[in-house]
Amino acid sequence: MSLMVLSMACVGFFLVQRAWPRESGRDKPTLSAWPSAVVPRGGHVTLRCHHQSRFTKFRLYKEDGILNPDFQGGIFWNSSLMFPVTTAHAGTYRCRGFHPDSRTPWTALSNPLVIRVTGQRAPVWLLVGCPSGSDHPAQPGPKVQPGENVTLSCSSRSSFDMYHLSRDGEIPELRLPAVRSVNGTFQAHFPLGPATHGATYRCFGSFHGTPYEWSAPSDPLSVSVTGNPRHLHVLIGTSGVIMLFIIIIFFLIHRWWSTKKNAAVVDQEPGVDRTVNREEVTYAQLDHCIFTQRKITRPSQRSKRPPRETSV
Repeated sequence: MSLMVLSMACVGFFLVQRAWPRESGRDKPTLSAWPSAVVPRGGHVTLRCHHQSRFTKFRLYKEDGILNPDFQGGIFWNSSLMFPVTTAHAGTYRCRGFHPDSRTPWTALSNPLVIRVTGQRAPVWLLVGCPSGSDHPAQPGPKVQPGENVTLSCSSRSSFDMYHLSRDGEIPELRLPAVRSVNGTFQAHFPLGPATHGATYRCFGSFHGTPYEWSAPSDPLSVSVTGNPRHLHVLIGTSGVIMLFIIIIFFLIHRWWSTKKNAAVVDQEPGVDRTVNREEVTYAQLDHCIFTQRKITRPSQRSKRPPRETSV
């Protein structure tokens, strides 16, 4: 009886543990920034913690950088507006949603959201190709051919530790460490590979000590692809078809060679059997001839002596 009670208790505990995350709303909410997580100093950004359960209250936590008492652990309704944004707002944020009807009303922490504040005065230049001693950007709106390899270079007189390249405002960005050049500037070269579509790029610089405080953006650089991008797609498609054709030909040759090799082995093995069979047939024919010869021996060749008379 006690064993049955213990078993039922274990099963009940297991079921409660499995149901607990759903009942307590432990799934992670999502923390988002509008209009962008890269905010100029003095600008504004709205943070929103949302989930499919659509709770209305949430807490905001700042994990690094300068802790802001106005946001650390504060309770917000629907969204939180940061204005005006200063360098103190730069850092990593998470949120917890509130479920009043749950046994544990606060959800798990959301995934991190990094707010980057731009606005340092050191100028940053964005060039097409590797700069050769020039301190000024190339002419805006460079044009490249479809499939042409493109390299963008960030450069500045300030000793930035890291450069960040943003395409059409997308986050996450590309980043590379800065390297001191011969002319005294600090540069980073971003190879973008073959050009397929045009885009607008901006470059930012940052220091290791304040990784979320970026420089003011460089002037936007719009790279346009001239000609018809379909030509590049056709070229890539043709190359793929040729490679597929070569692979198929190689497979067929390999299969033909394997079949021919196996057929040669099969032909050799029955050859021995046929040799043995010829010997057996020859022996059988010879034996048959001897037997037939004995059988049809003429009477003249037999002994002509009369049989002995039996004397009484």
